[in-house]
Amino acid sequence: MIEERRGFLKKLAGATAVAGAGAVVAVAGESKKAQSSGGVVVGKSTKKEIIYKKNETWDEYYSAAL
Repeated sequence: MIEERRGFLKKLAGATAVAGAGAVVAVAGESKKAQSSGGVVVGKSTKKEIIYKKNETWDEYYSAAL
């Protein structure tokens, strides 16, 4: 009975170590991605993102802000 428990605990400890190592590798991979992109989420979209479009409203805002 005790040998069965010991065998189970050994297997459990081994599986925990493997899972822990896998988690460390996964976190390290994510941090490299975040560092290379400057914290910006990088996607696969082919659309061009339009952040600013010059129009009369923006002209009024910028002239009042200056």
